[in-house]
Amino acid sequence: MKRLADLLLGIWLLPILAACHYPQTDLANAELCPHTRDSLACLYDRHYTWGTNMEVCADSIDLERLPVKGDYSRLYKGDRVVVAEFAVHPADTVDSVWVKLAHTQEVQGWVRESEFKQAFVPTDSISQFIHFFSDTHAAYFIGICALFVVAWLFHIYCKKPLRLVYFNDIDSVYPLLLCLLMAFSATVYESMQMFVPETWEHFYFNPTLSPFRVPLVLSVFLICIWLFIIVLLAVLDDLFHQLPLWAATAYLLGLAACCIFCYLFFILTTRIYVGYAFLLLFSLLFLKRARISLHAPRYRCGQCGKKILSKGICPHCGAVNE
Repeated sequence: MKRLADLLLGIWLLPILAACHYPQTDLANAELCPHTRDSLACLYDRHYTWGTNMEVCADSIDLERLPVKGDYSRLYKGDRVVVAEFAVHPADTVDSVWVKLAHTQEVQGWVRESEFKQAFVPTDSISQFIHFFSDTHAAYFIGICALFVVAWLFHIYCKKPLRLVYFNDIDSVYPLLLCLLMAFSATVYESMQMFVPETWEHFYFNPTLSPFRVPLVLSVFLICIWLFIIVLLAVLDDLFHQLPLWAATAYLLGLAACCIFCYLFFILTTRIYVGYAFLLLFSLLFLKRARISLHAPRYRCGQCGKKILSKGICPHCGAVNE
């Protein structure tokens, strides 16, 4: 039954994943010079090529000065190198592909490609942010959740109701939309890792913030990121207009904790395919809440301050609002 489900899922995803790879230049084109052809072939195969700038992210790494055995040059965290050459050693049972890196004219050497990808990160700021977030997000997640628990306990001690997303929410649909965007982004990201990991690896070495001229799945992911930023600004605008500073800060901590939960939950559930069903249910829940929000009162009485459906006579105090 599981094999049948995987087969059906694969058939359903086949047309989508067909557009999830970077378009490749025709390497047989006679107009390409041999060096350009080799460089493009390397870029499509390994996602980086000659002249790619990298930075050491490990504590240290040794570059072997081949062909001299046992002679090494040591690099330390923060040192920058450039990819200078590739070599294939079929007899190497660990990794047959070796990469030559140049730090200075004097400090150069070779390292296995598997070690190279673990110990180095591209110098591009987007790539470095991806690497930083991948390595440290757990600590930040725990810190935000801990701050939210402290705020929650403080509200219990003061016997004040705590504003939360969906439960005792503010008069805005944007916070729930923010959580939905986080869930959708996590689902798309994990889908790339499962079905087209080479697309994400190519993006990691050749990042861009533009959702154009990239594979469809990556375009959708980048659009979600931009929408997340825009909706976050809308949340902040609504939040600080409706709540005092302390209550708004506590609400933001709760919202951040909800986004973290959505990220972790949909990353884990997408790996076993049920995340898609949960995402559909979440979308239906959001549409239901958005429909209720559209029919909610949009005006406040100028005299008593209570919400009213439309301008005119206030049903609460009888004042006329024009």
